[in-house]
Amino acid sequence: MKNYLDLKDIYTLFETVQKSEIFEDQKMMADLVPRFNISEIIKMYENKKDSPDFVLKDFILQNFIVSESVKDEMMLQKKSLAIDKHIEKLWDELTRVASENKGTLLMLPKPYIVPGGRFNEFFYWDSYFIMLGLQCSGRLEMMKNIVENCSYLIENFGFVPNASRSYFLSRSQPPYFSIMLDLIFETTNDKDIYIKYFETMQKEYEFWMDGSEKTDEGCAVKRVVKTKSGDILNRYYDDENKPRPESYMIDVKDAKISENPEFFRNIRAACESGWDFSSRWFKDGETIQNIQTLDFAQVDLNCLLWHLESTLSKTAKLTGDPDLEKKYGDFAVKRKYNIQKYFWDHEDGIYKDFDFQNNKVTPSEHIAALYPLFFELSTKHQAEDVAENIVDKFLKPGGLVTTTKESGQQWDLPNAWAPYQWIGFVAMKNYNFDDIASKIKNNWCSNVERVYENTGKLMEKYNAMDIHSIAGGGEYPNQDGFGWTNGVYSKLKRSK
Repeated sequence: MKNYLDLKDIYTLFETVQKSEIFEDQKMMADLVPRFNISEIIKMYENKKDSPDFVLKDFILQNFIVSESVKDEMMLQKKSLAIDKHIEKLWDELTRVASENKGTLLMLPKPYIVPGGRFNEFFYWDSYFIMLGLQCSGRLEMMKNIVENCSYLIENFGFVPNASRSYFLSRSQPPYFSIMLDLIFETTNDKDIYIKYFETMQKEYEFWMDGSEKTDEGCAVKRVVKTKSGDILNRYYDDENKPRPESYMIDVKDAKISENPEFFRNIRAACESGWDFSSRWFKDGETIQNIQTLDFAQVDLNCLLWHLESTLSKTAKLTGDPDLEKKYGDFAVKRKYNIQKYFWDHEDGIYKDFDFQNNKVTPSEHIAALYPLFFELSTKHQAEDVAENIVDKFLKPGGLVTTTKESGQQWDLPNAWAPYQWIGFVAMKNYNFDDIASKIKNNWCSNVERVYENTGKLMEKYNAMDIHSIAGGGEYPNQDGFGWTNGVYSKLKRSK
């Protein structure tokens, strides 16, 4: 029986508040914690809402606790703390415990690290990049806590939600769980970590592959795509086709302009990718109203699922199960072949997403093209072509940008995000492009250090082209804190 707040249970009140836009950031209403029994609050609302002296915002603040954004409590110490010391202290500042459900916040069995700013909950793929920094700090216990929290969510919900909020229970994020286990193994050299979470990995795999038996050629069911040639790929998806609670009115206003009956699901699918939002998803490459995430199989997702399949095969071998070893091994071999078949653009020499509706790669050039190199799935020739594209189009004075198009969306030019600095660095090192790897590291780390020197903050994202300004774009202001920036910066500074 659920004991967290399901926004469906207060939907009339919730919708009224969001439409009134009484909070500048609509995530605030989605994160409210009831002061009293929720049925009593709803009853009071129904009795009072038509009174001439009724003030909606006052009623909300009287009956709910508003969660504040995570503050960087050490800003005042910025002149006395070197950046590495600052990050070390931030791990404690960003640590949370959720031993019970509060409002929409889901209970988790272990402490965890939040990103910072408006993000005061456990996020899935953020946590892998946070773990990189925890590894540098020797915080193995917290690394194991993160893995255990992911396992708890998979065991209880069948997947790791986008974040630990009840309103995220219709979607996940890029599946990093098996790579998290690699990081634990790298730190401890204990193969038992794979055996311990073998069934958990299987359950997550089943989530991503749900619908594979029901998919017709050229069609998709949930997160599974069957191409016109009958091959299985995966896409990002969301179980619901309605406005996001945390961005309700933004979605409502955009949907009025869009003619797509699945506009909301396309928006939510982009959120599952972590790239919310980018021209990568737009039919015209320009406007969010033309979003078509659901029409694509994505190169990053399929590489991550190749890793999960490979890890399942490897773990089955450890457990002495040759049938499962072969089963998952065959899946991994086939997926590797399909990654080359469907995502490689021979003409442009780069990996792209696959538009299964039109049976061709998408036009967008984006930094997720690095995933096949990150996992060493590319040939030497392909890696050379990708590296050339990276230098010519993506590597800027402040780090790697995410796309080659400036749209005003935060996952587009000119912004550089921490995850892709690490993915880019490792991808280049894997194929011995050491000079490029060093430039990625030095350009981005110098940008982080400059902003820290000027502001005392570590930011969610950075402007890679104008290194004298701070990044922007998207639905909300640039956040500080910031979990994955702290983690990637720490790891890169220690990497050669």
